[in-house]
Amino acid sequence: MGANQTWVTDFILVGLQLSAGIEMFLFWIFSLLYIFSLLANGIILALICLDPRLHTPMYFFLSHLAILDISYASNNVPKMLSNLINQKRTISFVPCITQTFLYLAFAASECLILAAMSYDRFVAICHPLHYTVIMSWKVCVALAVTCWSCGFSLSVAHTILLLRLPFCGPQEINHLFCEILAVLKLACADTLINQIVILAACVFVLVGPLCSMLVSYTHILWTILKMQSKEGRRKAFSTCSSHLCVVGLFFGIAMLVYMVPDSDQREEQEKILSLFHSLFNPMLNPLIYSLRNTQVKEAFHRALQKKRSV
Repeated sequence: MGANQTWVTDFILVGLQLSAGIEMFLFWIFSLLYIFSLLANGIILALICLDPRLHTPMYFFLSHLAILDISYASNNVPKMLSNLINQKRTISFVPCITQTFLYLAFAASECLILAAMSYDRFVAICHPLHYTVIMSWKVCVALAVTCWSCGFSLSVAHTILLLRLPFCGPQEINHLFCEILAVLKLACADTLINQIVILAACVFVLVGPLCSMLVSYTHILWTILKMQSKEGRRKAFSTCSSHLCVVGLFFGIAMLVYMVPDSDQREEQEKILSLFHSLFNPMLNPLIYSLRNTQVKEAFHRALQKKRSV
């Protein structure tokens, strides 16, 4: 680069580009959804921590999912909300890169946690007699640590590759937050290596886990269909359908954003998909698990009864 090259110190988040009235309306709607998401995930997390009956591998992983959803939403939504009521939508270079790093770390970790949850259901339904041995607390903790470590390690690799790029203009990120693909478009150098690493990471955290989950659920479905007890079949279907709903939402959107070829026409669609990923998905997860899970509902009722008795 030339000696007189100007380097970017701030970016501008373009956002949704709507009228001031609509953006103010969306600010209040999104604020309520964000608060509800934090409360719902917080309640799920508190119930799992406080109720001894929920101290099982399934709810251990669900607690990690709740933590990830809270972290994931809190990384993206507050800045998005401030931009809806601010004309000045700038974000400094370091906070932008930090947001990108955390976004990737939490997203990758959540993919792997969902895969661990499907493995837990596979063992519980297909190998019930060996469940307590296979899914011991040592194994559960090791799986959780591996998921978080892999997620953050992948994010470190992406961030290092991103930091090696020069950003000399333009400044406008056509997105709601500092999403890596949108940031890469502003680089003043070839981003081929970054694109290849992103694709490889998608295969590792999206395609690989999704394939393993499909295999697991094929075995689970076959085992459920062979069950003699109607109550056993109903309970197994209820638990697995909740997890499949969450997997379908999370993996479906992520694969649309990161594995479908990019185009100018898709930029606005990607904003909506990312909004769903960051705001609606963390809100829907606790709803899906609480509304379709008898144990969680019973734990909630027990907590209310204790509160009233006090």
